[in-house]
Amino acid sequence: MSEREILIKAKVLFDGKQKLENKIIEVQGNIISNIQDADNIKADYEGIVTPAFIDAHSHIGMDREGEPWQESETNDVLDQFNPLNDPMNSIYFDDRAFKDAVDFGVLYSCVVPGSGNLIGGRSKIIRNYAKNRKDALLVDHGFKMALGFNPRSTLDWKGKRPNTRMGVYALLEQKLDDVLQKREKNEIAKQKKMLALVKKRKDEKINEEEFKEEQRIIDQEYKLEFSSEEMAYYELLTGEKTAKVHVHKEDDVYYLIHLVDKYKIKVTAEHTCDVFNQSVFEDLAEHDIPIVYGPLGSVGYKVELKHAYYQNAKMLMESKAKYGLMTDHPVIHTIGIRDSLKFFMIHGMSEEDAISLITLKNAQILGIDNVLGSLEANKIASLTVWNDNPLHLRAYPKMVMGEGRILRG
Repeated sequence: MSEREILIKAKVLFDGKQKLENKIIEVQGNIISNIQDADNIKADYEGIVTPAFIDAHSHIGMDREGEPWQESETNDVLDQFNPLNDPMNSIYFDDRAFKDAVDFGVLYSCVVPGSGNLIGGRSKIIRNYAKNRKDALLVDHGFKMALGFNPRSTLDWKGKRPNTRMGVYALLEQKLDDVLQKREKNEIAKQKKMLALVKKRKDEKINEEEFKEEQRIIDQEYKLEFSSEEMAYYELLTGEKTAKVHVHKEDDVYYLIHLVDKYKIKVTAEHTCDVFNQSVFEDLAEHDIPIVYGPLGSVGYKVELKHAYYQNAKMLMESKAKYGLMTDHPVIHTIGIRDSLKFFMIHGMSEEDAISLITLKNAQILGIDNVLGSLEANKIASLTVWNDNPLHLRAYPKMVMGEGRILRG
């Protein structure tokens, strides 16, 4: 028996791209089947509708509410390089922040390790409404890296810990160069074996079946030369995965651009709160490096944030940079992502463009906009029905839907 169709009437619909009025959203199973003019159609739910909000950078479930700081699992002190660390293994879904997130329509988070290491681990996009890790993972997004003050400030942690940025960055490039050099050496060795094998077949010393079997063995031997850690670096260095790179200050931004130019890696610039010249945002745009901006509204708790003015948002708006928003939870609470939009709206951003920052723009940056981020036919039905304009302080969800399932309401 097919699942019952759910009809949602949007008096106002922020669909992630534009602001529309008087629409009916038809949900079948976990998919939006159609959006049409409301006319006189009777609906199951009615209100102001937005796509599910997406927090593009968070430590939710790793740094948990109601627990002492010693219980935090945001950073691992083992080494400067931890590419195999998986934040899913340190998330507890009984963190009460998850319930709050769902209550305010923040249904997805890109969860990352902290920034005390050059490479802290992987980044994972999760469902905030999952009961536990069993059904939580949406996408394995890539890696978390860090530049600037943080990886040079952790001198009492394990592994090599330079106390200067020049030392930290030299360590990073040495690691990447070593991995690339090993791959190149192994590829040369593989090519030599293949040339010898081709000659062997040409001399008719083996038949076609034996040739394919020896070829398979050469390929397998090549793969076994690399450790699981090195394979993770290759995911980064080949552009298969994206690195979310913690960076605040302008000169560190330019070092990130240097890394992209040198290694051709795929990155996003995370934070950039201390960027106070528009030309820096323009240079990130020129190098096709998206920005996950924020957290906005937090205290400037270290020297690295001395220029982190809320007015910088205006320069970001006026640049050609592609950007979305984060909370960096618990730096600001996950539900504060909606409040962060005010820093753009006071500079003239429209309501629909503001909502897009935490829906479609974040989905595009995270590479999930094919299924989430906007409300349209054939996309996943994750949305919120609000009692009022969600950009008003009095607004509260009347109904929250996650992939076709009623979560609240």
